[in-house]
Amino acid sequence: MELVADLIKVLLPAGLVLWAMYLTVSSFIRKEIVEKELNIKAETTKTLLPIRLQAYERMALFLERISPNNLLIRLSGRVATVAEFQQLMLAEIREEFSHNLSQQVYMSDEAWLNIKNAMNETVALINLSTKDLVPEAPALELSKRILEVAISKNIAPSDDALKFIKQEMRDTFM
Repeated sequence: MELVADLIKVLLPAGLVLWAMYLTVSSFIRKEIVEKELNIKAETTKTLLPIRLQAYERMALFLERISPNNLLIRLSGRVATVAEFQQLMLAEIREEFSHNLSQQVYMSDEAWLNIKNAMNETVALINLSTKDLVPEAPALELSKRILEVAISKNIAPSDDALKFIKQEMRDTFM
């Protein structure tokens, strides 16, 4: 019996010391893991932040480039007829969109949806304006008609999306 009592006197303190060491080491390891995760997150943020900002900038530029006013100014004089001008504008919008398609990875789903809606509204505005015009009419007629429809129906497709992405940029990055 005395042997068991001596064994307990030795093993119990050793067990307590071992348990305390285990808790200390596991706490230290957890702290190190959390610290490394924070460092990785900080490095990722430092790398991704400029890329995300650039994506928002590029999409703001896209929205400006496809706004009816800028589109009409930039493309006027390149073609002679309404049909050609309509096709040129739609091709320009598709090309601009395709060029910036990868930017959606860096943006929120809601921002990307706003951008796509703005693009679709611009296409719809062009098609609606073309509907009542003779395809062989001068391209200038389509320019006038687009501006008339935009003003009469108070349509500014890019404006809402541009406001949204500006606000999201401010909320996210500033």
